[in-house]
Amino acid sequence: MSFEILRNMESFTQNMFNGIIGFQEKDHPAWKNDLNFQDRVKNIPLHYLMFSNADRDPKTHGPTIAHYYPLKFEIQKIADYIKQVSDTPVVCDAHARNGFVGSLLAQENIKVIGLQDPNEKPNQIESFYDETNYEMKKGTLNESTLDIDVIFSSWMPTGLNITDDIIAKNPKMVVYIFTEHTNEFSGQRQTGTNESFGEQLPEEYKLLEEWSVTRPKDLLHDVWPDLTGNLEETRLIRIYANEGYHNIHSSLKEQDITGYDWEEDLQMAETALRAKQEMKNRGFPAQF
Repeated sequence: MSFEILRNMESFTQNMFNGIIGFQEKDHPAWKNDLNFQDRVKNIPLHYLMFSNADRDPKTHGPTIAHYYPLKFEIQKIADYIKQVSDTPVVCDAHARNGFVGSLLAQENIKVIGLQDPNEKPNQIESFYDETNYEMKKGTLNESTLDIDVIFSSWMPTGLNITDDIIAKNPKMVVYIFTEHTNEFSGQRQTGTNESFGEQLPEEYKLLEEWSVTRPKDLLHDVWPDLTGNLEETRLIRIYANEGYHNIHSSLKEQDITGYDWEEDLQMAETALRAKQEMKNRGFPAQF
């Protein structure tokens, strides 16, 4: 196990905190709707894909950018599956919100149409999508008359189950990204319902692959105590295919993919946590 990148911890930490402060003060391009998507996503701090900006009003707005930090490997793996259902697949981003996650998928040369529910609280950054590759529409899946190949259900809202609406569209593929985590105060699921993520799909739909991504407890706080703590959360990804597409598979390897900019923060934090644990196991105090 290599801890080589920790040699740069001091300079990395300074740059990271400068980036966090700059984002908080809205100096980061992510806040600027007039810029193109590629410029807006550069150097987004991981912190702001885990937490919202300090001035967000949770009564009126959802998370600043997104509900979770996407990894390039998982986005490219999902894209690899989608591209096998058609030469020119059309994807419906069923919970588009500001379009951020769906636009990352669209960046993989896939046509994505986002459905933005007007009854859902908007993200603090209300518009964050790639206007050249991603089309945003108002409405919900049950209202839509879109001709689509794939339904992409990323972070279905609490208490919602769109299974019947999915079945009505008879898509070639269904992709779910969700968590089974429940709110510690309300006891409600953070995403969907217990039946939302494949259990009620017709038997024609085969589960092709599923995997998970776990965000460790206090991922940033344990390394940089000035940063906010967090609960452990596991994100699950499930990909289902309709009849005629059951033989689709992906051989994409994670080690072959260079991550998004925010994954540099993630790599440093995860490496520091592993080093800290190893030092504890050896009986030494861990300091960074």
